[in-house]
Amino acid sequence: MFFVDTLEFEGLGNRGYVAGGPGAAVVVDPPRDIDQVIATAARRGVRIAYVVETHVHNDYVSGGLELARVTGAAYLVPAGAHVRFDRTPVADGDTVTVDEGLTLRALATPGHTPHHTSYVLEEDERGVAVFTGGSLLIGSVGRPDLVEPRLPERLARAQHASAQRLADELEDDVAVLPTHGFGSFCSSSQATGDATTVGRERRTNDALTKDVDTFVTEMLARLDDVPAYYAHMGPANAAGPAPVDLTAPRRADGEEIASRLAAGEWVVDLRSRVAFAEGHVAGSFNFEGDGHLATYLAWLIPWGKPVTLLAGTPEQLADAQRELARVGIDRPAAAATGDPAGWVRAGEQLVSFPRVRFVDLAELRGRGEQVVVLDVRRDAERAGGFIEGSVHIPVHELHGRVGEVPGGTVWVHCAGGMRAAIAASLLDAAGRDVVAVDDGFDAAVEAGLPLTRPDNGR
Repeated sequence: MFFVDTLEFEGLGNRGYVAGGPGAAVVVDPPRDIDQVIATAARRGVRIAYVVETHVHNDYVSGGLELARVTGAAYLVPAGAHVRFDRTPVADGDTVTVDEGLTLRALATPGHTPHHTSYVLEEDERGVAVFTGGSLLIGSVGRPDLVEPRLPERLARAQHASAQRLADELEDDVAVLPTHGFGSFCSSSQATGDATTVGRERRTNDALTKDVDTFVTEMLARLDDVPAYYAHMGPANAAGPAPVDLTAPRRADGEEIASRLAAGEWVVDLRSRVAFAEGHVAGSFNFEGDGHLATYLAWLIPWGKPVTLLAGTPEQLADAQRELARVGIDRPAAAATGDPAGWVRAGEQLVSFPRVRFVDLAELRGRGEQVVVLDVRRDAERAGGFIEGSVHIPVHELHGRVGEVPGGTVWVHCAGGMRAAIAASLLDAAGRDVVAVDDGFDAAVEAGLPLTRPDNGR
């Protein structure tokens, strides 16, 4: 009897897997912090015999090399991947025995990357699950534009062919277990559900229901911006990531925090956007620990810039440190927890800014008052409609474009509040008067704010 345990990494929008039988297991696409993988195998009472990668990842640092070293497992990496460490190269059709009656078969599925490989888990020679990495996702496929700017169309066509191959070779009841698609920007669109099978994808996935030309044209047209830190993930994984160090960072007091801010370093407050707005260290930035911390902090911060973390609790700090290590932000320069009043120098005060709803903006405009409305959503989101007269700078571009924001008080919004809080903190740190609109964008319509829709006018 086989098992499959899913490892969820919500901050990255990814999954990893531990699968096997009574005595041994294989780990698919492990995270940088391998302790939880080892703990999962220990709870099952199984030995990790194999660690496999579906591809060289572009959105996080893999723990595969270190996991194989620690456990003595064979490290299986697609033969076409250009890496600089010893591994067992895997080619199309290769098989390994995971446990008695349980095998893993490699299936070449290029598209997300040229070397991408899926793995079919077979029990007594019958396929029961397929680990599809960034190939066939739930209702989607992995994006084809992360490897090289001249390859997207060619890889998009390969994605279509790979999806067709999976559907042709596997039975309808085979579980499809992707790595991407749960919020990761490696997906061409996000998952339409939590679980799926080959049969369901055969009926609903564009890669299996549309001809290749239509599929490629539509997918390439909807590709969104690529997080800046992706440029560092592939090279790190190809070189062979170093073991992660999750020991607690050194403690900083108000004097040190002020000195680091004065030196141009980043001080990041992990508390909720509500708490941050009510009182925070002047010059600090707000990236909620419960939000997409790794994605957005790694996207915005100049790579290699020292970062000091401020958290409400030691647990929140530890969680953030773990999540940031997954994207190569390994060691915070310093950290502080507890009462924010202790994060400022003697004699200085915390600062604050207002939080409002879209109805407050509508009431303000109804009185004839004019303010700057800054929309920090991505281009694809704004294309669906935006507040008339608003300025648009996506949040991941704002740090370098603060000077483009018109003068006056800035009311900043996104689609739900998290990115608006990040943007508000960036503007606040730059000395601007800011108001954070902490609301869902649907509420803008309900409040009666006039919207412009680029496709068909108002």
